[in-house]
Amino acid sequence: MRSQLRPALVLLVALHVLTGLVYPLAVTGVAQVVWPAEAGGSLVAVNGRARGSRLIGQPFSSPGYFWGRPSATSPVPYDASASSGSNLGPTNPALLELVRARIAALRAADPTLKGPIPVDLVTASASGLDPDISVAAALVQIPRVARARGIGEAGVRALVERHAVAPTLGLLGEPRVNVLLLNLALDAGSERGPGEVPRPGV
Repeated sequence: MRSQLRPALVLLVALHVLTGLVYPLAVTGVAQVVWPAEAGGSLVAVNGRARGSRLIGQPFSSPGYFWGRPSATSPVPYDASASSGSNLGPTNPALLELVRARIAALRAADPTLKGPIPVDLVTASASGLDPDISVAAALVQIPRVARARGIGEAGVRALVERHAVAPTLGLLGEPRVNVLLLNLALDAGSERGPGEVPRPGV
């Protein structure tokens, strides 16, 4: 029995060290060297200060900023430690009420918004962390953003078009816009200057 127990314990410890310590450190080290930005969380920095991640959404509520996709994470939106969707089915009354409330908020912020509203502006994703919105969702917000900032719609539209990203590999998904990057670009071209950037909930 003792002759069998000793090699089993040695193997257990060796595998724990190999898979729990050596391998993770090696992978982390390679990632930091080869893909330092991605390994560091794909952070977006302005003047040396991190302003968020291009992979995780942030809440924006000021009419002068583009709004992202709603988040269902709890207790706060876009909580990366609590990634989840609402788990509400398409016929659930609670989901329908949420969608109606979001539509009402969008129309209240922009009384000129009369047409259809893209679905990604009123429904949360499965992760609750989406940093992007569809190009259509960005386009319907242009009048509100331009009016709040006192600038022309044509300039804001051009900014959206410059930040539009094609589907991955030309096939996966649809054209999209990163909300944080778009709002940072808005502030960089506004009277605030590039050093004063949007904050969550501003």
